[in-house]
Amino acid sequence: MRWSVGLLALLLVFLLTGADALQRMTTVVVSGSSTVMPLAELAAEEFNLIQERYRVNVKSGGSGVGIVDLAEGRADIAMTSRDLKLQERQRYESPNKRFTEQLVGYDAICLVVSPAVYDFGVTSLTPDQVRRIYSGSIVNWAALGGPNLGIFAVGRRPGSGTRDTFNEIIMGSREAETPGVAYDSGESSEVKFSTQRSDNAIGYMGYSFVMRGDARVISLDGIYPSIENIKNGTYPLARKLYFVTLGQPSPGAIAFIDYVLSPAGQQIAIDNGFIPV
Repeated sequence: MRWSVGLLALLLVFLLTGADALQRMTTVVVSGSSTVMPLAELAAEEFNLIQERYRVNVKSGGSGVGIVDLAEGRADIAMTSRDLKLQERQRYESPNKRFTEQLVGYDAICLVVSPAVYDFGVTSLTPDQVRRIYSGSIVNWAALGGPNLGIFAVGRRPGSGTRDTFNEIIMGSREAETPGVAYDSGESSEVKFSTQRSDNAIGYMGYSFVMRGDARVISLDGIYPSIENIKNGTYPLARKLYFVTLGQPSPGAIAFIDYVLSPAGQQIAIDNGFIPV
């Protein structure tokens, strides 16, 4: 009986000590791009284990959402898969508070098609052909040497950095209309699901998502999104991934960014399909 009481007392002390330690931790919120999110989440898991001062929480919603969360005090770090927009700088910066973009990795927007389309022979498209698909002027795969099937074009929702970059490079403007889109997805995982489960779809998503699955990736103008082509800028849809802070970053934000850029953090990027700095 004495042993049971002692054990319970020890357990109570342990629980209270652990709860007190958690209360002393400072929360670091990271918000934004769904493309960058997997890297941030995986790094946060390790970071949260190796130190006891900070607890990193990661949430997605798109690059634009991350910038707003950062500027309005709901996040310490914004994740973006595009450069900052001029209007974002004009709205949120002041002489004493400016955005800082920290490169944390490289990525590319990869074009993916349904297995039936790829196996039929559509393994490369030109930027103009992709533009015409998303503008609605090409509506059947037969016009591109594919099967006689209508094209189901998957886009991305407004606020997505992936959408902004795709529109700017392929469509000519970030604000371009894409009337050829049949469905706007919220995440890269939705694009992968939509193309894999249909026989007539095309979509676009981040390189890291492609590397973690069996998506059918096509080349653009005959240039495949290899690591070399992405880092040297040869691939037309190559891009950079950023952690963004505003003004003087919090100590927790600095610590987490330093970890992501450390050899351990960059190895996490490599192991999970991201291209390191």
